[in-house]
Amino acid sequence: MYLKYYLQLLGYERLPLFLVKYLQTPSLLRLKKINYFCGMNYASKEIYSFQEEISRYDHSLTTALLVYRFTHDKSQTLAGLYHDVGTPCFSHVIDYMNGDYAHQESTEAYTEEILKKDRILLNYLKEDSISLQDMINFKQYSIVDNDRPKLCADRLDGIILTGMSWTQNITLNDIKMIVSDLKLFQNEFQEQEIGFQSMSVARKVMKINEAIDIATHSKEDNYMMQLLANLTFYAIKRGYISYQDLYSYHEDELYSFLKQKSDSKLQSYFSLFEHIKKEDVPSISMPYIKKRSINPLVNGVRMNK
Repeated sequence: MYLKYYLQLLGYERLPLFLVKYLQTPSLLRLKKINYFCGMNYASKEIYSFQEEISRYDHSLTTALLVYRFTHDKSQTLAGLYHDVGTPCFSHVIDYMNGDYAHQESTEAYTEEILKKDRILLNYLKEDSISLQDMINFKQYSIVDNDRPKLCADRLDGIILTGMSWTQNITLNDIKMIVSDLKLFQNEFQEQEIGFQSMSVARKVMKINEAIDIATHSKEDNYMMQLLANLTFYAIKRGYISYQDLYSYHEDELYSFLKQKSDSKLQSYFSLFEHIKKEDVPSISMPYIKKRSINPLVNGVRMNK
């Protein structure tokens, strides 16, 4: 319900015609089978209780619609649409597996390869005279992706989606208020940056984001993310799957495939992951986990100077 309402606010029912065909490309459709919350939808229901299912495809679409809302630029909009195309099964869990706790960007390495293999996408880009490099180098567009604590479409959309499904600290009215208050500004670095017109709305988003940051730094989330990372690493080490399989399997398909293996250690991982009680989650020593800080613009001025 929340996602549908959010899509309506972003103008999904008036989807720009040029965008329609891109929504059916194979590389993007794969993301419909990748959950936005890093495989935690399979985890113990005592640890996670998501309000609704959200996929990486959903996030890609809403990010693109946010970009289009402010730019009406095809290249930037498509860069927003394909910015997560390199996401593997279990998303940032694989960054944990790779030891990339701070930036959580190690999995982006396959973006170029995945895009170049999508022949349908390449044909569409050629038809529309849009450079593939613009999709590969999506970080060139500050409105799509930008360094923290600045705000961008990817980051803002993540706050809204996570607030509606995981932390559940955002209401339908909040979503409407946030979307209607957004405006594009030029920041102090002469970059385009999404910001707010009202201090009260900016503070509301900051509050929602702070709750998300607390959740992602909790011992429960760190333990469960690392547990699924260990499970996946063990499956790769045993030769049940390859690292590359993470970028081709659907998440349900991969999870079910591994769960059927007659391997006592693997099954013990699954049992713990799916059934552990909150009070039994141990505190574990973790490296620095990405701080989800934001410091947005309000009427073109950085909120906290």
